[in-house]
Amino acid sequence: MSNNPPLRCVVVDDEPLAVGLLAQYIGKTPGLTLVFKTTHVLEALSVIEQGDADLLFLDIHMPELSGMQFMKIIGNRCKVILTTAYPQYALEGYEHDVVDYLLKPFSFDRYMMAVVKAKERLEQKTAAPASEPPDHIFIRAEYRIQKLNFDAILYIEGLRDYVAFHTPAGKVLSLESMKKMETLLPAGTFIRIHKSYIINRNKIEFLDRGKVIINGQYLPVGDTYRERFMAQLGID
Repeated sequence: MSNNPPLRCVVVDDEPLAVGLLAQYIGKTPGLTLVFKTTHVLEALSVIEQGDADLLFLDIHMPELSGMQFMKIIGNRCKVILTTAYPQYALEGYEHDVVDYLLKPFSFDRYMMAVVKAKERLEQKTAAPASEPPDHIFIRAEYRIQKLNFDAILYIEGLRDYVAFHTPAGKVLSLESMKKMETLLPAGTFIRIHKSYIINRNKIEFLDRGKVIINGQYLPVGDTYRERFMAQLGID
């Protein structure tokens, strides 16, 4: 019996019956565990971005974002098994280095063949040298998914219904939350200094009377954040 932890699986399909079937299959497959399932592709993005998935079962035809587009966004963060009723996309799928291509309706036996391939791929990945950590984040900005390099973010401002990413090129508005940003951004680089502000410590120009100055902007340090903030800067 293997001592390896179970592979964390995510299922994304806009058909609830398809999601339910795969959830059932995963539930009775040794060595797999279902960590997230959804009929809305964008809901799965944060799970994948945080590195909480090893294997993604992904439909191709979905209203918000196609499976092919989604794979371009997540890169190589996890292995992908495509599930679709359209055989004409098989070649394009393999160009994205997918593990397998399950043509609906597929049997449990066919599903297991794909899982075995995925396990083999992931074992090879575990044996390989660790890859470089990501230097960027993808955010939902109005009607598109936008890539932001960490180094381009000066600070993040929490507003009523959205957050604003301040960059040298201007503001980027997103429907993300400040709490989510704290979990996704590198903790050593991004520091929360106020209920409304997360800053990039590499962009600090100076501190002045309880405020942080970044790009000429004076940002307040909240009383509840002050002690931890100063400790993170190594200031007594």
